[in-house]
Amino acid sequence: MRVTVDIEENTLTELARLTGEKKTSPAVAKVVEDWVKRQKAKEFGARIMEGFFDYPFTNDEIENAGE
Repeated sequence: MRVTVDIEENTLTELARLTGEKKTSPAVAKVVEDWVKRQKAKEFGARIMEGFFDYPFTNDEIENAGE
């Protein structure tokens, strides 16, 4: 999807440098995608802390599951 957004040139240059992208468009896309993932993780964590999920395993069972 194409979106038009006004962002200062120096901010875009710094964004590209920080993300390791050579062009600004992929840099912006990467940062937006990362932000969405972080917000979803934050929301999920909050729901867990509120007891929204009834998870049947103990912490030890979860940690040992990968063995």
